[in-house]
Amino acid sequence: MRVAPTVTLTSEERSELSRIVASRLSSVRLLLRARMILLAAEGLQNKEIAERLQVARWRKRYLEHRLSGIERDLPRGAPPVKMDVARLVELTTQSKPEAMTHWSTRRMAAELGVSAASVSRHWRKHGLKPHLLRGFKVSQH
Repeated sequence: MRVAPTVTLTSEERSELSRIVASRLSSVRLLLRARMILLAAEGLQNKEIAERLQVARWRKRYLEHRLSGIERDLPRGAPPVKMDVARLVELTTQSKPEAMTHWSTRRMAAELGVSAASVSRHWRKHGLKPHLLRGFKVSQH
């Protein structure tokens, strides 16, 4: 049977963790993690604590980084896609898509490999309105 590493707390660490558990202002995640560490410090093994809470990952993080290791989650999801804004502006102002009169947000997004919302946001930021003509047309009527 595997035995979890022993967690030894200083009196300051124990009081800080107890304060977090008792606080109504602590996030639920931080409260659960602090509770895990306190139970681990009492000598409970991962299986015993896991029956009450989730533990192995947080015990390891606490042992590696102490309180800062359980305060925040690791970032989730994919990193944000970097858009080549200069290319966006150049394509919008200097070219037209094939067989079309102007760029749409979806077509530009497909061209650059980003979301249509990103294209729209940068067009608004730079004052670009590819759907509006930039010249004066004389009416035939």
